[in-house]
Amino acid sequence: MRFIVALTGASGQIVGISLIEKLVDRGFEVIVIATRAAKITMKSETEYDETHLREIATKYYDEDEIHAPPSSGSFRHDGMAIVPCSMKTASSIAYGITSNLVTRSADVSIKEGRKLIIGFREAPLHSGHLEALLRLSKLGAIVFPLVLSFYSRPKNIEELVDFTVSRIMENLGLEVDYRRWE
Repeated sequence: MRFIVALTGASGQIVGISLIEKLVDRGFEVIVIATRAAKITMKSETEYDETHLREIATKYYDEDEIHAPPSSGSFRHDGMAIVPCSMKTASSIAYGITSNLVTRSADVSIKEGRKLIIGFREAPLHSGHLEALLRLSKLGAIVFPLVLSFYSRPKNIEELVDFTVSRIMENLGLEVDYRRWE
């Protein structure tokens, strides 16, 4: 199986990094795209940088590489997750603004009927944000807010991240074992 994981400038970089690592650990091909803003936020929030993404990804692209294979409908994949997804990126996708490889790949995923997960991280939301997210949902994207889950009784940040990543992987159509609501 082949997945695309894109990281944009929103907070929550560790969720995207963890998703990539878990998909790779399961033996999947993982195409990674990172925006300039993602790299800045990543350095601020984690001990990781672009070098780590390049090392763990099957293939890595910068947002400016608009000619890369994921920008084409003929590039087959089993799902795309944008985690974390900034509201700038979410809004661009919602309104068909394909100005970089992330938004173009997401647009292609929608038009080709492929799974697209928008793992946005923003709070609070104003009506413009809500309208863009609703529009994405109507276009067929899975709108997945990166919210905390406490019924799993997390003991640390890693467990919070693992729970969220497990849910994202499940939404990509994968079998995942994690603590569910009882």
